[in-house]
Amino acid sequence: MVVPGDVVAGAPGDVVMLGGTVEEHGHTEVARDPLATEVAQPVAAGESPRNCRPGSLDPKKVGGKIVLCIDNDPTVSRRIKKLVVEDAGAKGMILINEDEKGVPFDSGVFPFVEVGNKAGYKILKYMNSNKKPTATILPTVNVSKYKPAPVVAFFSSRGPGGLTENILKPDIMAPGVAILAAITPKTEAGKVVIREEPSQFGIRSGTSMACPHVTGAAAFIKSVHPGWSPSMIKSALMTTATLRDNTGRASRNNSGYTANPHEMGVGEISLFRALNPGLVLETTAIDYLQFLCYYNYSKKTIRSIAKTNFSCPRNSSPSLISNINYPSISIGSLDRSRAVQIIQRTLTNVGSPNTTYLAHVQTSNRLIVKVSPKKIAFKEGTRKVSFKASFYAHEAPVGYNFGSITWTDGEEHSVRIVFAVNVE
Repeated sequence: MVVPGDVVAGAPGDVVMLGGTVEEHGHTEVARDPLATEVAQPVAAGESPRNCRPGSLDPKKVGGKIVLCIDNDPTVSRRIKKLVVEDAGAKGMILINEDEKGVPFDSGVFPFVEVGNKAGYKILKYMNSNKKPTATILPTVNVSKYKPAPVVAFFSSRGPGGLTENILKPDIMAPGVAILAAITPKTEAGKVVIREEPSQFGIRSGTSMACPHVTGAAAFIKSVHPGWSPSMIKSALMTTATLRDNTGRASRNNSGYTANPHEMGVGEISLFRALNPGLVLETTAIDYLQFLCYYNYSKKTIRSIAKTNFSCPRNSSPSLISNINYPSISIGSLDRSRAVQIIQRTLTNVGSPNTTYLAHVQTSNRLIVKVSPKKIAFKEGTRKVSFKASFYAHEAPVGYNFGSITWTDGEEHSVRIVFAVNVE
């Protein structure tokens, strides 16, 4: 909640404070009635000034002031809004945007702050109740140990997969909000202090920030286990991922609800756990070729890709994609009237040679899952063992049902295989 005198938020180098004044910093007038045409160019009309569209603000009316913009026009990004306000000669900008309120924005040296609808309402109420509303710009304050984290960002990829729902997507979650990243230095005229070099780092957000985290984790695992294939590394990351945030609760999405596998995949990467997963599910080249078969690629196309005389199985139904040895399980369609659907997976022991694992099933919504065998013993010389998971949906509700099969050795290893089953 924001009231006069409360800190609203921080932008790179600045913090905006509503109401009151801080004598050593002074205060700046907020552009009066910014949602109306009072600050607009004569040619601007309708929603243009509200959204700070290009050409909509009159520099004579907003110059030297802090401008408030709203975001109900998806065609104008906050970067464009910021440039419009800055070019109009304003001293700073407040943006009301519910979706992106938790995603930092690098505004350079221009004071910028973003708030959600509730805080925005408070600001508007304050402005409308004062003849000369003011806002004070203060140096930013670092917020450490922010909670809760992680939270699935609004821009993060969501499942089910578009190509096929018989493979769980997304795979996994990694840090992608407010990442300090290397950038191409850029110089803005009049914005850099003389004899100071422009910064080579900036705060960035997006899935393009999450990908380097996973890539770096995979490279680190490869340095420790040089003999592991890419799919073994992927499995190690996926089966050891964490489902809880730094408050100990189940990870949540940007709406505050518990995130499901179609929002966060198997969870957030846990690098040090992935270094010693105990078991992995290795997806082989044959698995990928069979995927092409099940997806109805022609024999000629598959052979040209494989550069061999590979032949598809006689039964190449799309439903068999679920049987590819992937580190998660997804069944895109399970008829409630069907007796059972059986999925097979093969586990490879990368831990101690003499180890026994027990299976634990976590499911809900009356979806019945049975694992056979429930106990797997890896003896000397036995490295690979297969198991079957049977899914019964007679009493399960229609729609996606989620859960997991976890193999534990009772000591340090816990190998979780997340599943998603669409009951019809």
